Amino acid sequence: MKDKYLKKLDFVRLFACIAILFYHLGILKGGYLAVCTFFVLTGYLTVKSISNKENFSIKEYYISRIKKIYIPLLIIVFTTITIMSLLNINDINLKQEVTSILLGYNNYWQLNANLDYFVRHISSPFVHLWYIAIILQFEFIFPILYLGWKKIKFKNQMNKILSITCCIFFGIISYIIFYSEVKKGNLMSAYYGTIPRLFSILFGMALGIIRVNHKPVLSKYHNRIFNIDIILLAILFILIDFKSQLFAISMFLTTLISLRLMDYSIPQNNKRNKQEKMIHSLSSISYEIYLIQYPIIYILQDFKMNSFFKIIITILGTILFSYILHYALDWKKGRKGKEYKKMILTLFILISIFGLWKYITVKDYTKDIKKLEQELNNNTELIKQKQKEYAERRKNEEDQYQKELEELTNNQEELKEYVRNLKVTGIGDSIMELCIKELYEEFPNGYFDAEVNRTEKSAKGILQDLIKKNMLGDVVVINLGTNGNGLSTYRDEILETIGDRKIFWLNATQPDEEIYNPNLVEYASKHDNMYIIDWVKAVEGHPEYIIYDGVHPSVRGRKPYAEAIYNGIYKVYEEEIEKKKEQKIQEHESLENKKITFIGNDLLLGLYNDLIEDYNNADFIIDENFNYKKIKNQLELKIKDKSLNHNIVLILNNKIHLSKKEYNQLIELCKNYQIYIVDTNQLKIEKENVTLIPFKEKDYLSIDGVHITKKGYKVLKESIDSKLKK
Repeated sequence: MKDKYLKKLDFVRLFACIAILFYHLGILKGGYLAVCTFFVLTGYLTVKSISNKENFSIKEYYISRIKKIYIPLLIIVFTTITIMSLLNINDINLKQEVTSILLGYNNYWQLNANLDYFVRHISSPFVHLWYIAIILQFEFIFPILYLGWKKIKFKNQMNKILSITCCIFFGIISYIIFYSEVKKGNLMSAYYGTIPRLFSILFGMALGIIRVNHKPVLSKYHNRIFNIDIILLAILFILIDFKSQLFAISMFLTTLISLRLMDYSIPQNNKRNKQEKMIHSLSSISYEIYLIQYPIIYILQDFKMNSFFKIIITILGTILFSYILHYALDWKKGRKGKEYKKMILTLFILISIFGLWKYITVKDYTKDIKKLEQELNNNTELIKQKQKEYAERRKNEEDQYQKELEELTNNQEELKEYVRNLKVTGIGDSIMELCIKELYEEFPNGYFDAEVNRTEKSAKGILQDLIKKNMLGDVVVINLGTNGNGLSTYRDEILETIGDRKIFWLNATQPDEEIYNPNLVEYASKHDNMYIIDWVKAVEGHPEYIIYDGVHPSVRGRKPYAEAIYNGIYKVYEEEIEKKKEQKIQEHESLENKKITFIGNDLLLGLYNDLIEDYNNADFIIDENFNYKKIKNQLELKIKDKSLNHNIVLILNNKIHLSKKEYNQLIELCKNYQIYIVDTNQLKIEKENVTLIPFKEKDYLSIDGVHITKKGYKVLKESIDSKLKK
């Protein structure tokens, strides 16, 4: 019966083994789902193997598992350490990580260390051993539970029903926990956790109990159904990556399909053809393949060679070493080549002893890691405080800006009255003299001195006398252009006497010289405080404003004359306010365009102390559990409330798994902003508003294998500065 089951089970085991290997090689994005198949196999075959024993011995059970699972594990772990030592590859987590592997809690160690099974770069050769930890935990507790269950005196039929019911019930509870953790965003807690992953094993056990007591009734299409299930499984392996919305559902579907494959794994005959023998041969080393593949991938990752060639070497090397290890540990009676086995096993043992010695003597970085964690925790608290200060400071700055802008706007609204109340001093000839009454109506606080036949030559003395009497206002209006003497020398004297006051000079409708008005304009262009009031333009189209001589204002033209002076002064003051407003807005925009928002996870958290010294006016948004959705939500929120700074710096390590597509989606969301991306994945994004800051994170990994060293932070800070401080 055993051989009958092995035929199709061999194929299922090999199929799942290839899927996982291809996932680790980056070929099959959903290959991680095949772990569910192995969990189902574990539960199913464990029940089947125990049911074939008349007298169950917990001692024999543990010994068999030590031989089958634990000894190969020890050899691979310590052999890997030896090879890493010879190649001078350092693993700063070695002490803690290997201890967790040996004691069977590596899944929880990885969870506590914030390691991520789905991370792109490989930070440890033992990341995949979380799965073995769950198997070891199951194999340790299962026989104890089994013996306890056997002592309960149920009738045989009741015992079967309760056993199946308990497995299914607790399997459902386990999956509910798994699903809930995934929906909460605790992906690794769900994936690494023993309780959340037990559902596949428990469902496999339920099927095993059923099949021990009831033979399957096979449809005549069972081979076709088996093939369809394999195809369905392959589709899941191809399409569903860990970021898929169907991630949790796919884990359950993979488990159900695997259960069906178990149930249909009975061939029509016992003989194996060549193809089936090859499948059986490869299937028999599936455990060794799983153990060996990741250390080989890890060791080869820094070797510079063609990626396709590297994949081929990895596959061939994995199969070769798996066969050698399996051969060395196969001590079944009647097996040939015992001498060769001894030689190979002795070699493995010697290599492993060196690895064991390295493990024993290597420094334990636990205290250093705790110190690092404390520093990061301190940073987290500091950041919370700084974020509050930043929000308050930003609000105060914005309030002050709006207040100043409002004051300028209010000044603009009150400008008419302000100009009317100016202490304007007017010095003119007969033209001004005719309009004195209207001028005082426009400027009640003004003083106007006008006289027939007055020229520019006489203005200096008048001005000096007014200054002496403290009667010269802040604004001076000059209307002296129709009686000759329009020499620049006199104008120089006038401007020198007036000083920094504003000077408004009227042009003339019929000056003594045709070049008077052009010269006046040219002269005014050389003096910042001199402005031309265009009385000539005001008269154009209004012949009624001027009497027969073409020079003096008529009765109807006197009011427009005073208004022209008022409007000329008003326009200058209005332009000054507009200029101040524009300058204030430009200054504000310039400051805003220089402001920076740093967004990141623990990579930014570790870099915070270095950045805050130079970028103390920046906004820092840090979440160690950032994912694409959280970052997108943060950006959308800040864009909506207009609190996102013009410059955005994304500082994210490989833990976050942002794909190039997701980066592009974030870039599109922030297309009106300048974006800087710390590039740890060679993104090759070419956008006008995007600047990449290359950084090889794995070259500077710290003692915890997640964060980076002080040297790494220094290099990263310098790289960021080189882009931001251009």
